[in-house]
Amino acid sequence: MLKLKDITKQYITGDTCVNALRGVSIEFRQSEFVSILGQSGCGKTTLLNIIGGLDKYTSGDLIINGVSTKEYKDSDWDTYRNHSIGFVFQSYNLIPHQSVLSNVELALTLSGVSKAERKRRAIEALERVGLGDQIHKKPNQMSGGQMQRVAIARALVNNPDILLADEPTGALDSETSVQIMNILKEISKDKLIIMVTHNPDLANEYSTRIINLLDGVVISDSNPYTASEEIVGKHNAILSFENEEPYVAEGKVTDIKVKTKKVKKKAVNKKKKKSMSFLTALSLSLNNLLTKKSRTFLTSFAGSIGIIGIALILSVSTGVNSYITSVEESTMSSYPLTFQETTMDASALLASFLSNNNSTKNQDPNKIYSNDIMTSVIEGVNAGITNNNLKLFKAYIEASGIREHSVDIKYNYSAHLNTYWFNTDENGKLTDYHKTYENLGDLMIDAGIFDEGMAGLSSMMGGSPWTELIGNDEYIKSQYDLIDGHFPENGNQIVLIVDSNKQITDYILYSLGIKDIKVLEEYVDRMAEAKEKGEEFTEKLPQTSYTFDDIYGYRFKVLLDSDFYEYVEVKDANGNVISQKIIDRTNQEVAENKSFIDKKMENARELEIVGIICAKESSVTATTVGSIGYTTSLMTAIINDVNGSDVVTSQLNNDKTNLFTGFEFKGYTLEMAAALREQLKNNPAIAPYLGFLTDEQLIEMVNEQIGSYKGNLKKLGYVDFESPSSILIYPKDFESKDAITDLITDYNNNATKENKITYTDTVALLMSSVTTIINAISYVLIAFVAISLIVSSIMIGVITLISVQERTKEIGVLRAIGASKKDVSRVFNAETLIVGFGAGALGILLSLALIVIINIILYSLTELETLKAVLPWGAALILVAISMGLTLISGIIPSRAAAKKDPVIALRTE
Repeated sequence: MLKLKDITKQYITGDTCVNALRGVSIEFRQSEFVSILGQSGCGKTTLLNIIGGLDKYTSGDLIINGVSTKEYKDSDWDTYRNHSIGFVFQSYNLIPHQSVLSNVELALTLSGVSKAERKRRAIEALERVGLGDQIHKKPNQMSGGQMQRVAIARALVNNPDILLADEPTGALDSETSVQIMNILKEISKDKLIIMVTHNPDLANEYSTRIINLLDGVVISDSNPYTASEEIVGKHNAILSFENEEPYVAEGKVTDIKVKTKKVKKKAVNKKKKKSMSFLTALSLSLNNLLTKKSRTFLTSFAGSIGIIGIALILSVSTGVNSYITSVEESTMSSYPLTFQETTMDASALLASFLSNNNSTKNQDPNKIYSNDIMTSVIEGVNAGITNNNLKLFKAYIEASGIREHSVDIKYNYSAHLNTYWFNTDENGKLTDYHKTYENLGDLMIDAGIFDEGMAGLSSMMGGSPWTELIGNDEYIKSQYDLIDGHFPENGNQIVLIVDSNKQITDYILYSLGIKDIKVLEEYVDRMAEAKEKGEEFTEKLPQTSYTFDDIYGYRFKVLLDSDFYEYVEVKDANGNVISQKIIDRTNQEVAENKSFIDKKMENARELEIVGIICAKESSVTATTVGSIGYTTSLMTAIINDVNGSDVVTSQLNNDKTNLFTGFEFKGYTLEMAAALREQLKNNPAIAPYLGFLTDEQLIEMVNEQIGSYKGNLKKLGYVDFESPSSILIYPKDFESKDAITDLITDYNNNATKENKITYTDTVALLMSSVTTIINAISYVLIAFVAISLIVSSIMIGVITLISVQERTKEIGVLRAIGASKKDVSRVFNAETLIVGFGAGALGILLSLALIVIINIILYSLTELETLKAVLPWGAALILVAISMGLTLISGIIPSRAAAKKDPVIALRTE
């Protein structure tokens, strides 16, 4: 069964060579109780370790069941220890953080035994040694004798052929020693027991064979044994263990006889080495960590700091991005998809200003050179200008499903809204009227704040006080609260839009004539007078208030673009028209023209304020600064009135004659564009702008100056409903917006190059820039915080290395019962994973708690209910996985160090 043949063992330390065993040859029976005696240092324990596969012999051979072990690999020794050897140590070597049952089950886990079978066999082994009622205790809750019984049960549980006992009674009192020896003697009836002891009395009383060693040499053997066995070659190794399938070591296999049982070639590789399951590794490590709860918690907390930092940054970033998304969704009604008849890429223009197309190579250092950017500017503008065929695209909109995905589609035309506030006498007769201001700058010029020289600046200040509402009644009601009155029911009804405080800017009040501009003029005069005198001016204009009825008392009139022109025709005696003419009445400083406009004003369309509304708190899209809201039907009615006016219809019916001059149109045609460019390129006033204009725009501009059919119609305010100047599409929601952009893409894919459409998505441009900045800041902050995460991972690696040192004896025990180096490494990898999971989970839990505080702070600072830090669950899981991954990486070195430990040395560690 077991044979040692000329075994030697040398330990080399520096230049010193110690011969622990010198040519030991012993054969053992299948079942006997062998005691090995000898003084300390004679080689007893070394011999036991070599027999148990914990230590390797220097020369000779260890033959097991007729199989040479000279070519054994580590995996072969691991399997040998697990299946054939059971160890009983003087110091018990139980794993303190495991229960008695778990200690005994451990060897079975390496054999691949099922959980239920493991438990059954472990309990049987414990009952055999009289500890069936102690299975749930921890080793430190038991006496020395009880712990040694547990060690014996652990050694027996895998039903090994050989039981190796190293001073099994050395730490026990005499009574307990007798109990242990009786157990071992009983076991020796069907197993080989080899015991190392210093106690000759115990050996003589219980052993069936005593072997004495001295200085590594067998000096006596009370019951020697020699058997004739067939030995296979170095590479032909098959082991057969009782109650187990054959284990086949690597190498060529031939038919051999072991225990009179023939093993055929077809049985090769049936039995393979089992590994410790990862769940077992987790259980071992978790129980160990639970014995050091404080250290484990502090380690996990230190590792969680980086996770907390990253989680909070992601939470705030996600919250801000979600808020931006909600704002983007809401502002789609204020910033729709915009399609202009002519668009220009501003980025191309900016790039051309910043470019330098002139090489500095070969420049004379004594000369100044020009940087010719104008060419780049013109090229950039030309490249950036795009003309959209909105007539064709409008037809596509109505034929496609775009309208189904839109709250409203607004077609804008070149028609103007010429509004006037007016006064009447007690009989309702018009006494005077004044045009409403179109921007703040014009108002400031009239008030004397700006002079005429600042007209260019004034045109950029403030928007029109008139706002066209989205043409969807339900959507308007969802965006605005009605304070008083009712929403417009027709084109002649308008509403006053105030802010949430029921206030409206005095600019709007002055613009609409609700506040008297003269009051502001006098105030400016007093301010200027005080400044001239060098006096401090502290006067403030008082705040004014108005009842709802006061507001409803204000009305406005609308003049058409065509109202500023008069159609005159001359008829003969029979009533036949012999001549037609259109007279320009725009210059109202001429009395005749003023009188003409006064009559038009008397019959002009009148607008009436019927309601007061303000934007809902949930809406970030509606106008909140205050304005007058009118419906799309008003603009439609105005355009129809213009198109039906006598001046427009007369010009439409005379497409060959300019009714302003009475002459025939002789304008330029598109075919004449090239010649016109050549003619104008030397004109210093026009030449710089030629590059900005397409041929169509150039012809239209020139014809407008000299008079053309289209130019006259445009001048009179005529609008072709099929040819909008711009289109605004208001998507219902994000999904609808995506559907609309898909339909636009389909349109462009099927359109010719000149008919492809371009558009502006203002919200996406603004929000994407903000999102990009936020993401960039987040990435930078995460990078900084990640450093602490890496540092904490290194710290966890160091602590794992300390754990390796603390659990050195446990490593030795695992190796003794057959655990491979990979199994040992797996135990410590499991420990780092548990710590990493603990750090990640703790980090997420603390982050969730801190997010509550952060949201309270955010709300107190911004008062925005929708701005909340939120940690996505997906990100939380990823962070936990990152924590586990980093700790696993940091534990690679400690786990490898654990795997490389010599089991013999490890077992000696206290």
